[in-house]
Amino acid sequence: MSLIDTLKDAQKDAMRAKDKIRLGTIRMAMAEIKQKEVDTREEVTESDVLAILTKMIKQRKDAATQFEQAGRTDLFDNEMAEIAVLETFMPQPLSDDEVAALIAEGIQTTGASGMQDMGKVMAWLKPQVAGRADMGKLSAQIKAKLTA
Repeated sequence: MSLIDTLKDAQKDAMRAKDKIRLGTIRMAMAEIKQKEVDTREEVTESDVLAILTKMIKQRKDAATQFEQAGRTDLFDNEMAEIAVLETFMPQPLSDDEVAALIAEGIQTTGASGMQDMGKVMAWLKPQVAGRADMGKLSAQIKAKLTA
């Protein structure tokens, strides 16, 4: 079952359960996916959907941080609830050991020898960790490996 089908089924279930936050969050995700289809005039792939969901989670984390700093706990709680809903559709995150093994494999496969080759390693890793690892943390780990 594709991720879009899973989202559609979850939307129907949320309607039946009258779960407003879950329904609203899923509708926002579906709207983003539809917007991407309209903009590119192509059907979205699983990786596109994962990228959209990852972007939405990141946006909500940034907003939640700002709301927390401003003392707006009501809005902070809303953002955290939306993050929780979106994360249910994301694949299982990679463990630290799995990430380290993928980085080592990426460095070996691309023949990276220094910082100038970091882009090659990132390009090789990106499709393999899409939605399963934080790219910022991944970048820092690659940088540490290449400078060591």
